[in-house]
Amino acid sequence: MGAVTITQMADRVASLLEDRLGISGQGLEDKLRRGGRRLPHHVRAAAEALALSALKAQNPKLLVQVDESRVARDYDICLRYLSRLGRSARRKATLASIAASIAFSLLVVAGGVIAYLVWRGYV
Repeated sequence: MGAVTITQMADRVASLLEDRLGISGQGLEDKLRRGGRRLPHHVRAAAEALALSALKAQNPKLLVQVDESRVARDYDICLRYLSRLGRSARRKATLASIAASIAFSLLVVAGGVIAYLVWRGYV
């Protein structure tokens, strides 16, 4: 596995992050810094290791330090997770997030109204 292959793997994961999760940025490192918290821990760790390997691959002396089997494993982990995320799953997750936010806001307002009524002596 050469430096070009490792760089292509990192670029593929970066493009999937942009397509599937809408994370913008230059390169895999920047995209992970901006939106990596939206990934599960094991996927984020694999993507960070892949980004580090791509960075090492740019220098011929550091390329020797890159473990090719780990790069392949990290790439597979990232690809497996990101390829499952489809448009409908993202839409459902976004709608669930909005609904949860609205429900929490209504709960806080209802609690405030009840607290006010108790404080004024109506309840």
